[in-house]
Amino acid sequence: MKNSFIKSIGLGVIILFLYSSCTKKFDKLNTDPTAYNPTNFEPNYLLTSAQLAYTGSFDFSYETWRGNLIYSSTLMQQLSTVIGYWAGDKYILNANYTAAYWQVAYPEQVKPIADLVKLTEGNAKYKNLYQIARIMRAMILQRITDLYGDIPYKNAGLGYYSGVYFPAYDKQQEIYADILKEIEDASVKLDANADKPTGDAFYGGQPDQIEKWRRFGYTLLLRAAMRLSKVDAATAQATVAKCIGKTMQSNGDNAFLKHDPTGGRPTVNRNFQVLLGQPEADYVKWSATLINILKGDADPRLGVIGQVGASGDKTAANQKGMPNGYDLSGVAGRDISSAPGYTGVANYSKPSSYFTKLDAPTFILTYAESQLLLADAAARWTIPGASPAATYYNSGVKAAITFMGPYDPAAVISDATADAFLLAHPYVPATGLTQINTQYFVHTATMFDFYEGWSNWRRTALPALTPVVYPGNATNGTIPRRFPYPLAESNTNPTNYKTAHDAVPGGDNMTGRVWWDKP
Repeated sequence: MKNSFIKSIGLGVIILFLYSSCTKKFDKLNTDPTAYNPTNFEPNYLLTSAQLAYTGSFDFSYETWRGNLIYSSTLMQQLSTVIGYWAGDKYILNANYTAAYWQVAYPEQVKPIADLVKLTEGNAKYKNLYQIARIMRAMILQRITDLYGDIPYKNAGLGYYSGVYFPAYDKQQEIYADILKEIEDASVKLDANADKPTGDAFYGGQPDQIEKWRRFGYTLLLRAAMRLSKVDAATAQATVAKCIGKTMQSNGDNAFLKHDPTGGRPTVNRNFQVLLGQPEADYVKWSATLINILKGDADPRLGVIGQVGASGDKTAANQKGMPNGYDLSGVAGRDISSAPGYTGVANYSKPSSYFTKLDAPTFILTYAESQLLLADAAARWTIPGASPAATYYNSGVKAAITFMGPYDPAAVISDATADAFLLAHPYVPATGLTQINTQYFVHTATMFDFYEGWSNWRRTALPALTPVVYPGNATNGTIPRRFPYPLAESNTNPTNYKTAHDAVPGGDNMTGRVWWDKP
């Protein structure tokens, strides 16, 4: 059913282009949306546009290429590369690249979803569309605040309605309080007997569309709550308790957007597709850290996610991860040819062809995530009504191993294979948090959501990663904790920018910390 929404996506993109500005022009974010007011516009297309934009921009993955791949994936040692402009691999600051997500997300994600909330509020015809828009808005802004810290939130995208054209940066603590409230309230108010949004590219056309959104909402609420585990454990525990029994129930609830097989605009935005071009096709590989975790456990995903050589060999035993922190400089000790066990760049594993197909999906939120987060919560605290951590761990790992069918039928791993893996690698309470969050690390890599992998690692410091050593890095050899604010904000919103810039714990740089990332 998901392919049936591609035409809607295309129309949504066209409409978005009609009102969206160049991603770097602030003044166009607050224009009167007269072309799409409640009397002459079908608001479902705004949902489609926002969902597609969340998977990557309409400017050839401008922000997701830079934020998700160049930085988040390599900071987390999920991907590795020797390409010089992939600055994240070496903890080098490219201010344009770290600013990219902010510059694109506000006009292409926040603006349409803010308009959708306003255009559907109080309209019984769009009761569920309104609640879904609230959930989407919370998810979109959560990612932005996770990357940067304090951000414009309350008035984000609402300049025309509020008259506030230079919004203050709301404190992340306040943002999270509102995100938790919004997601829970919207999820509760979804009504199976009300409208079924036709522009929904995640669940549209499915008989239980609204119930799936309710489970999506509670799963997102769970993820937001767990972000607070080391800064506000009481709120985290109380919120997790509200989610018990209400989150995703199986891989059938996974939210993903399936892209067009032609690969042409507007669906060329999938950030995976940059791996098909040069030099990425030859020089972006799975990290040795990730591959070694999989090989150490004889993980069945190893023979699905990677391939080596010109033939695309997917044999598990032949997979080999590339260590992070090397380049092509020719300098001894830095050049990749100096790496231990080097046998040629082509012999390192790159993401398999299942991931780079033009019609491969972008996964948004999964059942495996929900179960592993519940396992983490159960391992930390006593949660009323919760199952034992081992129960959630087993179901989460099994789901994470078996979820990849939407990439390609050949990527399917059987339930029996997953069960055998769990039998060989049972949950051990003494090392439970490490097991749980290592599996979360692997899962976010296989769903290509490196933003989430980075956020969860900052929350847990698991798995234990050894920082790379590279000259001229911007962090004194430590793994970055956040993206600095875009320098353009000092010109477009100078007063509010300065307040936020000066308030970052540790400084407005890659070693500063967001509020929930407590040392």
